Amino acid sequence: MNRGPDDTPDANAAPTIRRATPADAETIARIGAETFGEAFAHLYPPGDLAAFLAEAHSVERARADLADPAKALWLVEQDGEAIGYALAGPCKLPHPEVTPACGELDRIYIRAGRQGGGAGSRLLAETLAWLEKDGPRRIWIGVWSENLGAQRLYARLGFEAVGTYEFIVGNTRDHEFIMRRG
Repeated sequence: MNRGPDDTPDANAAPTIRRATPADAETIARIGAETFGEAFAHLYPPGDLAAFLAEAHSVERARADLADPAKALWLVEQDGEAIGYALAGPCKLPHPEVTPACGELDRIYIRAGRQGGGAGSRLLAETLAWLEKDGPRRIWIGVWSENLGAQRLYARLGFEAVGTYEFIVGNTRDHEFIMRRG
């Protein structure tokens, strides 16, 4: 933990980004549920949200993702606390041009109160670099249709909207854009 001059946590300490390990499964599940809830809880009935989080952001799911050699997870930490994470791996978006060689930025979140300091940009760059570590390939991202800021960011990075799909949380069907680079 970074400390200030009076030995208190330094709120201005730069966040660190590191690859997650199997020992981080509980942290990944917790930060995943918290950041998803911060961003999207207002869209769903509480019961639907709780059931979705229990499945999509469970410790078992985090363990499975961490054990999969085709996937990678990163944690963003500041002052000894996880403030964000990213997950990347093979593309599973429903688009006819997706092939086994394609990669996907599956999840990327930074806690609401910690956004704007550059950690998200650094995490995104690290994740995209990992996805292309063996050379250029198509990279896919699913983006909520109303998340205009993320759409603009991804467009600046060379992604274009190439399709749509429904992201299902309980009885709610969110309209999502499929974006692709390469």
